[in-house]
Amino acid sequence: MSITTEAAVLREPDAPFALEQVTLSDLGPTSVLVRVVGAGFCHTDVMPRGLASYALPAVLGHEGAGVVVDAGSEVTDVAIGDAVVLTFAYCGVCAQCAGGTPSYCELFTGMNMTARNVDGTSGGTDAEQRDIGTRWFGQSSFARHAVVDQRSLVVVDADLPLELLGPLGCGIQTGAGTVLTAMGLQPGQSIAVFGAGAVGLAAIMAAKLAGASDIVAIDVVPERLELALELGATRVVRGKDPLADEKVVGDGPGMDFALDTTARSAVMETALGTLRIGGELVLVGASADALSVHPTQLTGKKVGYVLEGAADPHELIPRLIAHWKAGEFPFDRLIETFPFESVNDAEEATHSGRVVKPVLTFASE
Repeated sequence: MSITTEAAVLREPDAPFALEQVTLSDLGPTSVLVRVVGAGFCHTDVMPRGLASYALPAVLGHEGAGVVVDAGSEVTDVAIGDAVVLTFAYCGVCAQCAGGTPSYCELFTGMNMTARNVDGTSGGTDAEQRDIGTRWFGQSSFARHAVVDQRSLVVVDADLPLELLGPLGCGIQTGAGTVLTAMGLQPGQSIAVFGAGAVGLAAIMAAKLAGASDIVAIDVVPERLELALELGATRVVRGKDPLADEKVVGDGPGMDFALDTTARSAVMETALGTLRIGGELVLVGASADALSVHPTQLTGKKVGYVLEGAADPHELIPRLIAHWKAGEFPFDRLIETFPFESVNDAEEATHSGRVVKPVLTFASE
């Protein structure tokens, strides 16, 4: 049975989000209907205003959390009433998924970046029966309800502040997973984090958890640098400083790891230059910018691009929640909530940098 729900629809790259009634397609055998309680606003959710405009019109949102209210006939992983965090979509059967790296699923782009099912169907229609993409990252959680495959749901304790947990499904997972899983940062190692947004600050908190001895935050916003120090950075450097690379390196041979979250050519090049021989640069941002280097600049160094922290969300998200409960991973300090109806204000807060991680909350119907 299909369900009609209120959703924030983006129709054109330069249009505001508009609240509309959207009818979601019937549940498939392994699909689940989730009543959304909270949804983080991520920079990736503005990609359809540029690089991913092909996905429009669509319901965006890919950091949802909520409660299971219905389930398909073959659902076994969750039950009605479960509290869940929604994460990215993956096929579950390709070599990458079978090997424990679902973020590198061979169907990742089609299942996450098109707002459509892999067969090209939209998953939803508007009040005039026109197609609306409702499969953004397999969830499209800027809506009161979302249809999600059971693979993309992580069950959490019902007594947790569910409305705050959605960012664990993407932004926080990306930053923390990159440090803990992709890099495998060890006690005593060093890391420079370029960009102190949600992803970068999550990486800083994870680096502290991992026992890094030198954690350098680089950003252009003084308030972000202050927050970075509070969350675990041992040093900070102003991004606009013409000697930023030298100040990051200091008197040592260079950093063991550098993480770029900005996706800006000049910043990526600076990050590469801060590495010691044997160091590794990890890129996670999305933009049209490219990293152009002379091959000799890569001597003894590694450069890679990581999706979703290279994490298995079913392992990492409960782990991060456990650290949060122990007071060791205070990701909630990054969050400011906005009523669902204020989705355009949340987007403005994302663009301006006024808020690190806006989260939309949904009043009970």
